[in-house]
Amino acid sequence: MTAAPTSLQIKLASQILSHARLSGWQSGHHLTEDSLLPVLGASRTPIRAAMAHLAEAGVLEKRPNKGFFLKDTSATAESQPATEGEDDDAGVYLAIAMDRLNQVLPDTVSENELIRRYDLSRARLRNVLARIASEGWIERRQGRGWAFQPLIDTIDAYRENYRFRQMMEPTAMRSEEFVPDRPRLIVLAEQQRFVRDSGYGSLSQVELFEINSTFHETLAAMSGNRFVVQTLTRLNHLRRLIEYGRPLDRERVRRVCDEHLAILAPLLSGDKATAATELERHLSGAAQEKAVVGEPASSANGRRE
Repeated sequence: MTAAPTSLQIKLASQILSHARLSGWQSGHHLTEDSLLPVLGASRTPIRAAMAHLAEAGVLEKRPNKGFFLKDTSATAESQPATEGEDDDAGVYLAIAMDRLNQVLPDTVSENELIRRYDLSRARLRNVLARIASEGWIERRQGRGWAFQPLIDTIDAYRENYRFRQMMEPTAMRSEEFVPDRPRLIVLAEQQRFVRDSGYGSLSQVELFEINSTFHETLAAMSGNRFVVQTLTRLNHLRRLIEYGRPLDRERVRRVCDEHLAILAPLLSGDKATAATELERHLSGAAQEKAVVGEPASSANGRRE
C-alpha cells in the first residue's frame, strides 16, 4: 500500500500543475528534476516524490529509465484546487479583493463580519485570509480582527512606484553582483513565449499578474542583493489589487511579453548592458501608460509589466 503523500508533496504537486498550465505544457512533455528545481525552490527528493504522487494520480506517466512525462493535460487545463473547496476559496479571495479595491470593506474587519458577508465557514475564511496575509495586503491585529495594509492606488503612487523601479531594477542588473542564471532564464523565456503565443487568451487576471511579478522578481534575485528582492516583492504586493481591478487588454499582454523576451535574449547571450537598457525602456513605457495624469488608477489600461 502506497503511503499517503505529505503536505509538502501535495503543495509541490499543486505547484507543478500550476507551472505546467502557466507554461502551456502539452501531453508528452518531459518533466525533470533539474527543470523544476529553479521553479519550485525545493530539493530533489521532495520534487521526485511530488512527481511520483502525480503519476499515481494519473496526471504524469513514469517511463522506465526515462523519467516522468505529462499524461493528462486536463489536470492543467484550468487552475487546479489542491484540496476540496479551494476553487470556491478562490472566488471568495477575488470577492474580498474587489470589495477592498472598491472601498466596500473598511480598513479593519472582524472575522465574524467577513463570515456573514461572504457566507462561509470560519475555517475557509482563515484559509483565504492566510493567502491574503502571505501576499502582504492584510495583517492580523494584536487584539481582534484584521487590518488591510496601504496599497498603491493613486496616480501619484503609481508614478513614484515606476520612477523608483526605473532607478532600482536596471541598476541592479548592471551591477557586478548580477549573475545571469541560465536555467531560470530559459524557464522565463519559455513561459513568456507561451503567454504571447496562446496563454494570453485564456489565463486569468491573477495568473497573468503572478507570471509578470515572477519575471521581475526572478531577475531581481540574480542581483544577489536581498534588499532589491525584498523591495520589489513588497512593491508587487502593494499594487496587486489595483492590477486585479484593471480592464485586461489581452493584446497588450502579448506586446509586453515581447518586451520581456527582448530583455531575456541579451541576458542569455551574456550581454547585461543591452538587457538593462531594454529593461529601462520597458519600465519607462509602463510608467507612461499606467501613470497617466488625471486618469483614475482603477480605470487605467490593462498593461502588465
